[in-house]
Amino acid sequence: MTLDVHVRDLRYFVAVAEELHFTRAAERLYVSQPALSKQIRALERQLGIELFRRDRHGVALTDAGTALLPQARRVLDAWEEGAAAMDTARAAQRSTLVVGMSTSPVRGGLLPAIRSRFTATHPETLIRLRQVNWEDPTAGLADGAADVAFVWLPLPGQERYDWTVVAEEPLMVALPDAHPLAGRAEVDFTDLLDEPFLALPESTGPLRDFWLALDARDGRPPRIGAEIASTEETYEALTAGLGVCLVAAGNVPLLTLGGVTARPVRGVTPSRYVLAWRREDGRRPLVRAYADACRRVTGRE
Repeated sequence: MTLDVHVRDLRYFVAVAEELHFTRAAERLYVSQPALSKQIRALERQLGIELFRRDRHGVALTDAGTALLPQARRVLDAWEEGAAAMDTARAAQRSTLVVGMSTSPVRGGLLPAIRSRFTATHPETLIRLRQVNWEDPTAGLADGAADVAFVWLPLPGQERYDWTVVAEEPLMVALPDAHPLAGRAEVDFTDLLDEPFLALPESTGPLRDFWLALDARDGRPPRIGAEIASTEETYEALTAGLGVCLVAAGNVPLLTLGGVTARPVRGVTPSRYVLAWRREDGRRPLVRAYADACRRVTGRE
């Protein structure tokens, strides 16, 4: 028996076991249905036994799944108790604001400027930056690991969040220097329809669709050359010729490090980069103060 089952795997298992419906369970968990199905199958492979019976009549627990369910609930309850204890311990320490991000906002010294304004009014507050990979498009907001986060719209479960816009930027296409379109001053998106694209993980849901520009394809499915979950992976995939990708103008310097070219693209929706927070946290003094500092720096008061 494998001992490395994650709490997330148990949470996914319990949601499907209680809903007996993958789509409803995915909505409850704020993940995509394909990502949830993939994770459950990975858990079954890890355990070496089927937990669910899937057929044309629906989804049902197997004997193994029925046996696991109460134990999984017990583990999750214990984890919640542990998390609550940690919350209490954190509250006893000096106040901390966790700022999540999946891509560093390299836009004109944005982070230092916001920090300076924020600490002028909250000098005792510690700001902790939390970098995550692109598998979590909320950069820690969804699981509570971050208080505020710099993220791209659209977000999975977007109705859970509020935000202030940091930048609205046109899209460019990043491609290898040797690509036939690299010599153009500007590229029409219709010229990219047959190109293999680098795609975010399926867990990013609507954000993956945005960076594949599904709304500009007239129903034609994209060709996926590779999946990428970080700036480094994207650069390596580009230089290896695995595909092209859309990129916000402000992030172009992160990818054009040698061997990669970026060109403006016509016919696609501009990107929106925002500072977001959970809707229920909007009245928290530190969250509100950091958002206000961001608005002042970006001129969106």
